[in-house]
Formats: sequence, C-alpha cells, structure tokens
Amino acid sequence: MEYISLEEILEAVQGKLYHKGNNLNYNDICIDTRKIKSGNIYIAIKGTVYNGNDFVEDAVQKGALLCIVDEISFDLNKVKDSTIIKVEDTKKALMSLAKYYRNKLDIKVIGVTGSTGKTTTKDLIAAALGSKFKVFKTQGNFNNEIGLPLMIFNLDSSYDIAVLEMGMSNLNEIHRLADVARPDIAVITNIGISHIENLGSRENILKAKLEITDFFGKDNVLIVNGDNDLLSNLETNKFNLIKVGFSKDFNYYSENVSLLEESIEYNVVEENKLLNPSISINIPGKHNVLNSLLAVACGRVLGLEISEINEGFSRLEATSMRLDVIRCNQYTIINDCYNASPDSMKAALDVQANMKVKRKIAVFGTMKELGSESYNAHKEVAQYANLKGIDILISVGDSEKAYREGFQKDDKFIHFDNLEEAGQYIKNLLKEGDLILFKASRAMKFENLVNLIKC
Repeated sequence: MEYISLEEILEAVQGKLYHKGNNLNYNDICIDTRKIKSGNIYIAIKGTVYNGNDFVEDAVQKGALLCIVDEISFDLNKVKDSTIIKVEDTKKALMSLAKYYRNKLDIKVIGVTGSTGKTTTKDLIAAALGSKFKVFKTQGNFNNEIGLPLMIFNLDSSYDIAVLEMGMSNLNEIHRLADVARPDIAVITNIGISHIENLGSRENILKAKLEITDFFGKDNVLIVNGDNDLLSNLETNKFNLIKVGFSKDFNYYSENVSLLEESIEYNVVEENKLLNPSISINIPGKHNVLNSLLAVACGRVLGLEISEINEGFSRLEATSMRLDVIRCNQYTIINDCYNASPDSMKAALDVQANMKVKRKIAVFGTMKELGSESYNAHKEVAQYANLKGIDILISVGDSEKAYREGFQKDDKFIHFDNLEEAGQYIKNLLKEGDLILFKASRAMKFENLVNLIKC
C-alpha cells in the first residue's frame, strides 16, 4: 500500500478527527487485531460475532498508528499514541477508502464474476497477462465487501494490472464492489443457479452479475461466455461486448480441442482468423476451455500476442482445491472441495469420466443456497453421475434422498450423515486403480476427507 495522508483519509471516509497521534507514518490496512503489525491502520469492523470497536486498545498496543471506529468504547489515555477517526459506519468507510485509493493508482482493473468458475478464470487471466505485465490477483476468495477492499489496499504503483474477483449473494452487492474497483474490463463466466435462494430466478442472477458494468462507458469492455444461454443473447451499445465459446458465431472460439487427463489443448479463432500457436494449459476439463478463452480475450484486448498468452499459461498458479489431481501409490484423488454448484459438479464429473482407471468413485456433499431448486439440482447431478459411469456414489450431509433417486443404483449408493463415518468407510473401500472425486459446498469442509486418505 502506498501512503495516504491523514487529510486524504478524512476526506475519503467522511470522518471526524477524534484524536491526533504524533506518528502518521502508517503503512497498511488491517481489520483483525490478531494480524496487526506495527504502523498499521486499524479499521474496527462490526461482525456477527465480534465488534472490532472493542479491540481498539489491543490494536494500539500492537502498534496501530491510526484507528477508524464507529463507536467510542476505549480509554483515550490508553490509545493516545494513535490517531483516532470517528465515522458513521466502518464497513462503508473501508469501501470508501478503498475507492479513493484505487482512484489514486494508474492501474488497469479486470473484474471477474459469474455463478461458477470465477476463481479459476481469475487465475487464468492473471497467468495469461503475466508474461508481459506485473499482475496482482485476488487471494483466495477475498471477493466481497470486506475482502475486495483489502485486496485493493495490497496494490501499489508497481503493478500494471489487478484481476479482482467479485462475488455476491443478492442484488446491489456487485454494484457496490464495481463502484469501488471501477473495472476497465469485466468478465462474466456464466449464469447458473447459485444464490437463487436469495434472488429467485436466473434472470435476477444475470441482473446482479451485470452490475459489474454499472459504471461502464464506451471505452470499457465486457467479456462473456457466449455458450451460456442467458449470456448468449446479451446485446448492448453502451460498451464493447466480446463473446467467447465453442460456436463460430462468437468473437473468439476454439477449434481442434483435445481434452487430456490433466490438461487441455486447442486452437483459438479470433474474428474468424486462426491464431497461432495452439493453446496448451495444465488444467483438465472442457469447462476450462471456456474459462481460458475468457483469459485469451482479455490478453488480446490488452495487446498481447497469442504466443505471449501461451507463455503466461505455462506458469499458471491455480488456487488449491479446484480439480487438484493427487496421484497416490494405489489410487488417484480429485480434490475439488472448494465449492459446489450443479454446473461445477457436472464439470468435475466430466473430468473424472475422461480419466482411464479401474473404478470411478464420487463423494458428494450438499450444494448450498439453491432454495426451492435444491432437491431437483441434487437429483440432476446424481443422474449425471450415473450417465458418466460413476461406479460408486457416496453422499454426505442432508441430500441423501435426492442423490439416491437420481443415481438409480441403490446397490452402488452409500450415504453418511457425517464426515467421520464417511472417512472411515472410504479408507477401507479404496483399492488399487481407483479414482475418487470429492466435491461439496465449502461449508462442509470436505478437505478433511481428502487429508484423511491422501498419501
């Protein structure tokens, strides 16, 4: 983070100077007193469990030089070494300060959203651009109204491009994130049914995702997956629109696709012109052809040659627990535990089906936030597992009935209520030559199952 003066901070957060300390050489933003370092700015966020205002004295003791609060719940004598700014709402202050800071930087921002594939696409875009530019990308899933501002504060003038992931669970959330990040280029991976419990329809999900363009003008670019039904018909004259996919109708499409066990290869056609060389990436799955085409389009918009994009892909650093293939002595694991939706479940099954093994076993947990669509979605995933030749389906959690009905092979379906019972069974089940896939929503912590059985 580059230095912001006290006057700039007061202006950005619309705060009042409650107390001025002697040292204004602060160096970074922190919202967690457990991670405070000397010289930090501490922003006291009120969470569902803890109120950050209650920890101001602790923050100052650990070296915070400036604290932004919305409650006065400290002894001034114990924090007099720190500058204190009082605001109406510290969450809003965090967003406002991040917006101000982003506007100070001469940097291109690429915003990435979608129902599934956001993080993988973010990783692919950052890799593709990394051969020519210094690129920052969102760490983990810091993609909400707390996480995105914290990512922005990690930027400085040494970066050329920031690839920022934007998540949401309701309308107006991405609007607020886009107001802070002000992306020059936006990417939408797809429109599925994640968060339909809150939004009610896929059309509303599309509306929420399109908020990423709310501050766009003629010079901005939106890149979308044209193979998605709701995105394929998208048209606008407010900004530049680019579509990618498998169809020749799109601005960028793939030809000669090879889906290998742990990689993909294909040719890119741009506006009906074949680009060379072919693309080769060490990640599996047909869905990642689409995700990487979005990255290719980003690279081309920013002036990269296809050879430079390919060079960047060769240094891909993918976020963990997303189709990680772990080869043990006797069996192989696909660790895809980071999150789950109907589309990503099917994509993982496609990858599993493409691998040559003796037995294919899938371990599925519950997909969250699907509302009234939940039963049919779980049933449909199990039907797809059957179609893809899964030999054994194991379910954990509260979706047993839907998975069982969809899989239609009672003798090859096993259910457990908890991870401990499932883990012990799986350890005894696995044989030489097996391939086992683990996938569930993040809250189920399926990585514990993987850790139990991996070599």
